[in-house]
Amino acid sequence: MRSRETKFRFEDLEIWKRSVKIARKLFALAQYFEDKKLYRFADQLRGAGLSMPNNIAEGSGSNSKREFVQFLNIARRSTFENASMIMVFAKDQLIEDATKEELVSDLYELCRMITGFAKSLNS
Repeated sequence: MRSRETKFRFEDLEIWKRSVKIARKLFALAQYFEDKKLYRFADQLRGAGLSMPNNIAEGSGSNSKREFVQFLNIARRSTFENASMIMVFAKDQLIEDATKEELVSDLYELCRMITGFAKSLNS
């Protein structure tokens, strides 16, 4: 077990914590697609889902606020990618409307959080 002294900076960021929760939901959906033999959809969801927390974490290790904001922008764009996939899956009736609404709402809120955090770094 690691000591509390070896904590990474990103672990305390609410946007990182929130992005991990959403990524885990996307991973569950990816598993559902994999079970249906929709492997490409599963892979795309896992990659885009992991992009959100990974870019937040990577950016937190930057030496400048400007560079951190660039990584936050990538994470934010990944929320759009994920939302688009979820909307397309719902239109093709691959997921239920309730699942779509929950995930799109989660992604929208995360996007707002990332935007707000990036603005706070720029001020």
